[in-house]
Amino acid sequence: MTAPLALVNAPIATPIVLLLGGMLNDAQVWAEVRSLLPAPVDVRVADVGQDTSVAAMADRAWTLLVDAPLGQPIVIAGFSLGGYVALQMLMHPQRALHAAVLVSTSAQPESPEAAATRAKTLRAMGRDFAGTTLGIAQWTTHEAGAALLERLHAMMLRVGPAAAARQIQAVTSRADHRERLGQLTVPVTVLCGQQDRVTPPALSQALSGLIPGAIYQPVDNAGHMLPMEQPLAVAQAIAGHLQSLK
Repeated sequence: MTAPLALVNAPIATPIVLLLGGMLNDAQVWAEVRSLLPAPVDVRVADVGQDTSVAAMADRAWTLLVDAPLGQPIVIAGFSLGGYVALQMLMHPQRALHAAVLVSTSAQPESPEAAATRAKTLRAMGRDFAGTTLGIAQWTTHEAGAALLERLHAMMLRVGPAAAARQIQAVTSRADHRERLGQLTVPVTVLCGQQDRVTPPALSQALSGLIPGAIYQPVDNAGHMLPMEQPLAVAQAIAGHLQSLK
């Protein structure tokens, strides 16, 4: 088992890491990433399954930070749909954020073709949720073993069709922030699996190119489900920002 990452000369104030998962994810998508984060760190996981818009998901995520004193370091990490939520938070901050990690996501608005595909997927879920989500689990991973596929599919079944419908509505209507990303001054790292078929590396490269000073980190041997396929890479990206806070 990989040991947690070391955080040398940690800041006096315990940093908060706010994790934002993707579609059909619950907190378990971050389980291995969390186990690898350096101590001390206050890890909080936002719920992105209760709302029908990215803006409402961001507002819900902000409520997890209301108790944090001013000046307490906050790093957010958004995966896939959670990346859209993270971008919303960066563009409309309700308090200072110190860094962001954007995983398997993009700055592109929904295309008509993608919206049509999501509508088709939603209809398929209505007919056979278990079978459709198994296909999604297989499509979103790269050479995943049986154990990983089983964990991923079980998570999707727990999330359920009602949350999936809300999330699809949110993704389809997401805002286009591309023109304003050049105004960001927060340090950002963008990660993407080299074998990601959902949001291919070109989209992550384009996203990082829009953000001043952003670092793009491709991760080999990983599809879309980077937090579960290559959790160490995600944890290292977060830990890098935590280290810079010292």
